[in-house]
Amino acid sequence: MALTATTLIFGTITAPAAFAGTTTAQAYTCHYSVSGGKAYAGYYSGTTAIPSSTVVTTAGIEAQCLLKRAKFDPGTIDGVFGPNSRAAAKKFQTLMNNAFGYNIAIDGIVGSETWPALRWYAEYNA
Repeated sequence: MALTATTLIFGTITAPAAFAGTTTAQAYTCHYSVSGGKAYAGYYSGTTAIPSSTVVTTAGIEAQCLLKRAKFDPGTIDGVFGPNSRAAAKKFQTLMNNAFGYNIAIDGIVGSETWPALRWYAEYNA
């Protein structure tokens, strides 16, 4: 039950055996597609998982890919939502509030308020 709740909140943890337990970060490739006016990168299709700042998650990879597509540089696409990714997310949230009238918290967290806006913006502003 706890694993299911963690997966719903943070997305699926993906650490290939070759990288498990090492300090070497793996760079992931983004596989973009569009459906219903929203962009997807092939790792996470939801809007509720919050990328982790400590472990690799599919939500982290997805958010980094979408930020990159939207021209907000998250750094290496490694699935760990660290300082570079959070800074990119804050810049994105600020833009959405100022230019499009959203009321997203400017906290660098890609959660239920940010995901829909990020998917839309990444589709139309790539």
